[in-house]
Amino acid sequence: MHRCLELASNGICSVAPNPMVGSVIVKDDCIIGEGFHQQYGGAHAEVNAINSVTNKDWLRNSTLYVNLEPCAHYGKTPPCSELLIQAGIPRVVIGSSDPNPIVNGKGISLLLQAGCKVTTGVLEQEANELNKRFIHFQKKGRPFFILKWAETDDGFIDRLRNPGEIMQPTWITDDVCRMLVHRWRTEEQAVMIGTNTALMDNPQLSARYWPGNQPVKLILDRELKIPIYFNLFRPSAPTYIFNTLINKSEGLIHYVKTDFEDLISNLIHFLNNNGIQSVLIEGGSSLMQSFIERGFWDEARIFTGPVQFGKGLKSPHLSGRCIFEDQISNSRLRILRPAADL
Repeated sequence: MHRCLELASNGICSVAPNPMVGSVIVKDDCIIGEGFHQQYGGAHAEVNAINSVTNKDWLRNSTLYVNLEPCAHYGKTPPCSELLIQAGIPRVVIGSSDPNPIVNGKGISLLLQAGCKVTTGVLEQEANELNKRFIHFQKKGRPFFILKWAETDDGFIDRLRNPGEIMQPTWITDDVCRMLVHRWRTEEQAVMIGTNTALMDNPQLSARYWPGNQPVKLILDRELKIPIYFNLFRPSAPTYIFNTLINKSEGLIHYVKTDFEDLISNLIHFLNNNGIQSVLIEGGSSLMQSFIERGFWDEARIFTGPVQFGKGLKSPHLSGRCIFEDQISNSRLRILRPAADL
C-alpha cells in the first residue's frame, strides 16, 4: 500500500478533478504489475497495473492493492471493479473507500458479490491525506481552500506603499521558497488573488519555476481596475476576472459578472460548477481574512522571513493546529489546519 501511494502521487499535477490512485499486483510475495492514474480521462490505475502484467494467468492467483476503492460506474472509462472480476483476481486490498456518491461502497460490494476477498482500511489515514482535495470536495461540497502568505518576524506581509511606487512584490522570502510556491501552484487547480495584490505586485501567477500544470487564475476585480497590460493577462492559463460590470470572453480571459454582496458563496458556486476542487489563495490580507472569518479555509501555509518592517500591512489572523514546521532556506514554514478537521 505504501507503494500504491507512492505511485498515485505521480498524478498530482495531471488527474484533477479525479483522485490520485496507484495500484500494485502481487503474486507469491513478488510484484508482478503496477500502475497509476496518469491523466484525467485516461486509464485508471487498476487498468494500467493489469496491463503491465506479462502473464495474465498469474492474475488468478494474485492480490491487487489500490489506495482508493475501485470505481463501479461508467464514466470516461469502464468500471474498474468489473475489470478486476473479469481478470479473476481473487483478493483486493483497499486503502480508503470512495466518498463519491456514484461509487461509495458500490465497488466493494460488486467485488464481494463476485466472491472476491476484500480488505479495506489499510493505511487509510495516509490514503485520505493524499486525496484530501477530492475527499473534501465530495464530503463538503466545496473546493479545498489553501491560504498562503509570507510574513516578517514582526508580523507584516507588506510595507506601506507610496503612491507612484514601482509595482512589484516586497520580497520577504528567498528564491528557494519562491520555487516551492511555484511547485504548489502546479499541484492545485487554481490560484486566487484580489485587486490590491494585483495592482501592488503585478504578479504573473504562473508556475514558471517548476514543471507541471499551470493553474487557472482567479482574480477578484470588482470595478475592473487592473490594466489589461499587467502580467496577469499573459496567456499561461485560463484567467477569470470576477467583477460587477461585464460578462465576456477574449481568448483565455473570461470576465465573470458577479454579485459581490455574497462573494464567497458565489465563488464557491462557480468553482463547483467548473469542477475546481482546490484553490491556492495568495492574497491579499483582507481577502484571506474574509475566508478565515467565514470558516472557508482548509490549510494555511505561512512563511516567516528573517526581516522586520516595523510597520506595514498586518498578516491575516487565524488559529489552528500546526501539522508541519521546518526551516526552508532563509524562512520558517508552518502549515496549519483548522482545529476541527475533516
